[in-house]
Amino acid sequence: MKDYIRSIFDVVAESPFAALEAHAKKGVLAVEKLAEAMEAYCAGNQALLEERTDEIDKLEHEADKLKQKIRAGIPSSVKLPVDTKDLLSFLKQQDPIADFAQAASYWMTLRPCKTLPKEVKEGFLELMTASLKTTRKYDELAGELYNLLATSFSKEEVKETMSIIPEVERLEHDVNVLETALLKKIFENEEAIGGAGVCHLIGLIERVGGIADKSASAADRLRTMILRR
Repeated sequence: MKDYIRSIFDVVAESPFAALEAHAKKGVLAVEKLAEAMEAYCAGNQALLEERTDEIDKLEHEADKLKQKIRAGIPSSVKLPVDTKDLLSFLKQQDPIADFAQAASYWMTLRPCKTLPKEVKEGFLELMTASLKTTRKYDELAGELYNLLATSFSKEEVKETMSIIPEVERLEHDVNVLETALLKKIFENEEAIGGAGVCHLIGLIERVGGIADKSASAADRLRTMILRR
């Protein structure tokens, strides 16, 4: 059925929904690469960290190109099944997922973690895992767009799609809890880490946690887009 919907848009205009789905995939791929970068960072493997950072940079650039394509290609002559402003607002919240992955990977390359206590490293790996889990659940949600189109936003399909949104928000809340716990560990080890190290780690938490925040924000905008169609 997805292919059928795509073929209709191919006849009358280029579908923005295909590009939206691809854009979401770029974001989750960037976060998956970031998880590998985090493991390299905590293991002190600078070469692998920089390699993953380059890969994330390419994915973010590809996501940006898709974003521009969506913005420029929304047809004015074809009525979309959702409000155009809502669709663009949704894209605006989805786009920073890859941005935050890129920012976090760059941030890790600036300062090695040689002096980090084991419990802090473990805290970052746990936080990264939770952020990735949130993004993957969001990607599942974004993938439901074509099912909604294929069923003309049937009540059952809308209900199923809407049920995923609270799951994304719950996972984002779990990330917030882990952020607070990790901050506590960092301040407990402030003497060993040093003032500059503490500032660096706080910045890293903000960037990794921001991935889950934006996933939840995009999920919320998707909810709005569906309800206001």
